[in-house]
Amino acid sequence: MLHNCFREDSIEAGCDEAGRGCLAGPVFAAAVILPHGFECEELNDSKKISERLRYQLRKTIEENATAYAIGIVYQQDIDKINILNASIAAMHKALDGLSVAPQHIIVDGNRFKPYKDIPFQTIVKGDGKYMSIAAASILAKTYRDDYMNNLAKQFPAYGWDKNKGYPTKAHRRAIMECGITEHHRKSFTLTIDDNALKLDL
Repeated sequence: MLHNCFREDSIEAGCDEAGRGCLAGPVFAAAVILPHGFECEELNDSKKISERLRYQLRKTIEENATAYAIGIVYQQDIDKINILNASIAAMHKALDGLSVAPQHIIVDGNRFKPYKDIPFQTIVKGDGKYMSIAAASILAKTYRDDYMNNLAKQFPAYGWDKNKGYPTKAHRRAIMECGITEHHRKSFTLTIDDNALKLDL
């Protein structure tokens, strides 16, 4: 069972991102404020639960959260400011969108930049420890998946409905065969040689 919050005396927002390691598409982030006393045994890191459960939990989160919001930074800006800064910028955008101002912020991982004058705590593997971060991971993941599934209809060769833009063997081969699109992150290593593809790297 995950912890309800890090600081019980504060309105606390949990933040997480999705899509950091992808070759294509934006990075999505979410910020979620859950009410004190909120309970949900199935809530966990989005990577540890099934796609079906993620979408079920998204509905539960949105129906019960005190506030939630999504932030997006697109690939053009990722190329300009790098993926770490883009991930943090996406979390800041999500925090901007909250209808309730948090008094404390908890963030998955070990890197963050101050948001306004609100105190924050970074927590390694926080999405498996605190409910609001887990909730943020689920929202960021499912909304990004929706975006990439939509994009896949326009660019079917790249298999984004399956790989969501991550560097799978099939995705790299499609880049080699079809070239890159405006949705690819040009600052990333998009292709590797054919021998490496055969080795499944």
